[in-house]
Amino acid sequence: MRNLKLLPFRKLSAAWLRGLALVVIVTVFSLAAISCRTVNRPVVMLPNVPGAEYVGSKECETCHDEIYRDFMTADHARLMSPGPNALDVGCESCHGPSSVHAGTGEGKPPYSFTSGRPVANNYGAQLSTPTARATEEVCFTCHADVRGHFNLPSHHPVPEGQMSCTQCHNPHKGFAHVGGSTALRAQDETCLKCHPAQRGPHVFEHEAMREGCTACHGAHGTVNAKLLKVRDSNLCLQCHFQQVQGGSIRFGGVDHTDRVRQGTCWTAGCHEAVHGSRVNSSLRF
Repeated sequence: MRNLKLLPFRKLSAAWLRGLALVVIVTVFSLAAISCRTVNRPVVMLPNVPGAEYVGSKECETCHDEIYRDFMTADHARLMSPGPNALDVGCESCHGPSSVHAGTGEGKPPYSFTSGRPVANNYGAQLSTPTARATEEVCFTCHADVRGHFNLPSHHPVPEGQMSCTQCHNPHKGFAHVGGSTALRAQDETCLKCHPAQRGPHVFEHEAMREGCTACHGAHGTVNAKLLKVRDSNLCLQCHFQQVQGGSIRFGGVDHTDRVRQGTCWTAGCHEAVHGSRVNSSLRF
């Protein structure tokens, strides 16, 4: 009798397992079909210049052998790959189709670069000859997320033309960051070129500096003042945990109950030497 009672359950379990297996098979084949589907739309729209064609980066080596050699070590060299499908990917992704320039050896490639945004055309007409493109506009073609960062309230003055992407990023050689990938404090060195006051060594260092400037600051732009990733003392609380003891708020064993209400850790007049101090272990001066 027990076996007869379990029979419907066993039939149900077997049917349920077959249904589950069918769902798994359909899901796997669906994912495979999606992943193998050919993208029939342009991911990045490369510049099109009337009367000019793409000739490939190898043609650039004829005259620019040193730049071409160094470019093979650059992060951007990943754009290049063998075969006719990648003929227009590489040097000409930024400089435009260069058949005329390569054929005559005269003049510049279709696109030269200037810092800042292109000058507006008062007549509202598109010039037949390509105008110089701002360096950041070329970078934004692939790095659209960075364009959004520069539209935030606090940002480096790249859109205003006071800085260029190439001051911090090398497009032609080695690691994308100017400081280099194996050098100590490489990323910070890029920042410290313009912000020497924050350079150490300090007698009393702020340990956060060991992690680099981007531990607290957004490199391109943020919604907070001074490119800070997080607003007010919430930035400090990412590393400095508070303890509540007997109704008091303590940091490092020191009562901060009244001080927390005054404002941020540095603007309240307490820990003003946020990058490091030469006179005070609590970074007060």
